[in-house]
Amino acid sequence: MTYLRVIRVSFLAVLVLIVAGGMPFAIAQSGDFLVSQNGHDVGTASFQFTGNADGYESTSVVKVSMQGLDYALSKTEELDASNRVRHVILSGTVNGTAVNLVGKPDGANFLLNTSANGRSSTSRLELHPASVFLPDFDPGGLETLLALAVQQGNRDLWAIIPKQAGSVDAVQLATYPDEQGTLDGRAIAVHHMVATIGQDQTELFSGPENQLLQAELEGPGFALVRKGFVLTPPKKPLAPTD
Repeated sequence: MTYLRVIRVSFLAVLVLIVAGGMPFAIAQSGDFLVSQNGHDVGTASFQFTGNADGYESTSVVKVSMQGLDYALSKTEELDASNRVRHVILSGTVNGTAVNLVGKPDGANFLLNTSANGRSSTSRLELHPASVFLPDFDPGGLETLLALAVQQGNRDLWAIIPKQAGSVDAVQLATYPDEQGTLDGRAIAVHHMVATIGQDQTELFSGPENQLLQAELEGPGFALVRKGFVLTPPKKPLAPTD
C-alpha cells in the first residue's frame, strides 16, 4: 500500500533502534490491472514493490495487443526510502521494435542510455528531487507518483518520460471531490485527481490508503483499471476543489 511506503522511513528508524542488527524491514505491495480502450480489454499490467534496507525495488510488466499497437514493457527500478529513483532498467517492444533503457541520477542530471534499432544514445536530462520515471501504461510509475504527491503536498513533482531522447515534464495535480466505488465487491471511498504532465492529462483514482485503483490515460480512450475495482459514476460533473 502506498501509505505504508510514506510512513516507512520513520517506522524503520524506530525499528532499527529497537532491534539493531536484526532482519531488514520489508514491505511488499502489488497490483494487477486491465488495460482497456473505450471499455474493451486490450492488455494487462502489473506492479510489485518490495522494501529493503535502502528503500524499494519496483517491478512493472505491461502487455498491450490491439490493432495498430503491439506493446510490451518490463521495468525494474530501485527507489530510495523517499520514493526517489536511484536506478532503472527497462526493456520493451513497440510493434516489433525492441527498446532497452538504463537510467540513473548523475549529479544534477538524470543519465538515460537508450538502445533501439541497433543504435545507442545517451541523454542527460535535468534532475529534480521529486521525479518519477513514467513509461506508457506503467501502473508502478503512477503508484510512485501518488506516494511522492503525499510527501510533496502535491507540489514540485516531475516526470521523466522515456520516449525518443527522453524528456522531463512538470506534474501539476488538481484535486477533485471524493467519489465512490467497489473493490472486490466492497464499497470503497475513491480519491480523484487530475495530473497534467506537460500537455497531457491523466485522471487518477486512488483508495483510502492511496493505492492506485484506476487511471484514465491521455490518448484514444485508454485506461488502467485494477482488477476487482468498479468506479461508481458521479451523479453530476465534478469541479476541482483547489
